[in-house]
Amino acid sequence: MTEQLDVLVVGAGYSGCYQLYRLRQKGFNVKLYDAGAELGGIWYWNCYPGARVDSDVPNYEFSMEEVWEDWTWSERFPGWKELRAYFRHVDQKLGLSKDVRFNTRVSAAKFDEKNHLWHVTCEDGHEVTTRFVAACLGFASKAYVPDIKGLSTFEGECHHTARWPQDGLNFDGKRVGVVGTGASGVQVVQEARRSASRLAVFQRTPNIALPMQQKYFDEQEYSEWKKDFPEIFRKRDASGGGLYDVNPEKRAAKEVPENERVLRFEQAWLKGGFQFWSGTYSDILSDVESNRLAYDFWRDKTHLRIHDPELAEKLAPSEPLHPFGAKRPSLEQDYFEAFNQPNVELIDIRQTPIAEINAKGVGAGDRQIDLDIIVLATGFDASTGGIMQIDLQGVDGARIADEWRGGVRSWLGIGIPKFPNLLMLYGPQSPTAFWNGPTSAEVQGDWVIELLEWLRDSGRTRIEASHEAAESWNAHMNELAASTLLPEADSWYMGANIPGKPRQLLGHSGVQSYMKHCNACANNGYEGFKFE
Repeated sequence: MTEQLDVLVVGAGYSGCYQLYRLRQKGFNVKLYDAGAELGGIWYWNCYPGARVDSDVPNYEFSMEEVWEDWTWSERFPGWKELRAYFRHVDQKLGLSKDVRFNTRVSAAKFDEKNHLWHVTCEDGHEVTTRFVAACLGFASKAYVPDIKGLSTFEGECHHTARWPQDGLNFDGKRVGVVGTGASGVQVVQEARRSASRLAVFQRTPNIALPMQQKYFDEQEYSEWKKDFPEIFRKRDASGGGLYDVNPEKRAAKEVPENERVLRFEQAWLKGGFQFWSGTYSDILSDVESNRLAYDFWRDKTHLRIHDPELAEKLAPSEPLHPFGAKRPSLEQDYFEAFNQPNVELIDIRQTPIAEINAKGVGAGDRQIDLDIIVLATGFDASTGGIMQIDLQGVDGARIADEWRGGVRSWLGIGIPKFPNLLMLYGPQSPTAFWNGPTSAEVQGDWVIELLEWLRDSGRTRIEASHEAAESWNAHMNELAASTLLPEADSWYMGANIPGKPRQLLGHSGVQSYMKHCNACANNGYEGFKFE
């Protein structure tokens, strides 16, 4: 018998877990499928050395009291092992696993127009029929492996950070090469530098990494802090990025007296996290002059940490290669100090391109760099990659890969024309990359749950975003992009890290304005959607 559901949730990260929990409360027949062996989404797959979250707690957790009341984090920015433990705790408190099918990768889904149902097929041959699909795939579910000549010929260990061996990999005494200096590259470098006999870091673009300012919690201190959690979560939901304590000044940075501006920069620097990125002045990501002031402050701070002036210039150039913050800043603890060590070498692949990977290591320029381990810290086909790797067939045989060949089209980043009864959460054209994951899971998640309740209570069995609404939302996204400095960087925000991918802003950059659009849609009878 083919399983039949009201809602199939795909993806067991924060959004997927929340959908399962709340829809079950509302009486829906709902199940969750995930390719991993445990809950956690990205935190099942991210188990490489140094992997940790860059949103601090209690921002990065569920707001349900039954979950947080007896949970204590050990660090401000938890590592992957503690995040896995947290999701096990969530499972214990909410009893999610009984309705989860693990080790199940959804490979295809076809919409039955006559009966208003999705027929879903999994890689293992399992099939399910469901009225609605809630796609909770996140923005980092499809790893990007660049087409490097000879990659398959390497005789050592070679792994992408997002597909790291679950039983780990030891760097002790090994010659390690890290290709890429995004967030995962920074984290791996910080760990590998401690024990590798040689560490070669292949950098294309310097990472404007910010100080994490890690903190370790005392259990009693943390318990006292919990008295403030209800107010913290209220502020988090009402904030600009889903972080309760990031509040930029509305004044333009360039108009503030220098001594006052430097003081605010310094305070944000010492607070750590994303404070220096989004907690100083509101025009940092929209005004070239203000942006440059922030970059220069970062550059000067960073140069002080690197002994070799030539190396400092490569890691923190005098002239920025792109606006500060237009590529997602990574958080670091001692990344730049790593390059002061004799066992660590930076290879600038703009000057010395990787020609090939061979049996023994990497050929770069006229050099052969022998390695035992190659780490591909090369990022993701972000935002769209997860859903586009599923063979989705909608109305009249429309396939998602064809419909989005020229770029994403959606209504509110939730509904897609020609794909009825498919609802995206934390996906393309919603705030996603600019929104703290757990906050989005609850705020956007509640909006989707209310929509599903409304459909059920009104006897409607089919919902589809209109083409007109999707085109208007795309125009809105283009206007948003033009009001920022984001298009001036070749980032995954713009889809520019994947060869041939359409260049467009993939994440809505204003959380509260986004929710105003969503709430206006709901208040007007879910305007922009068509129903039957």
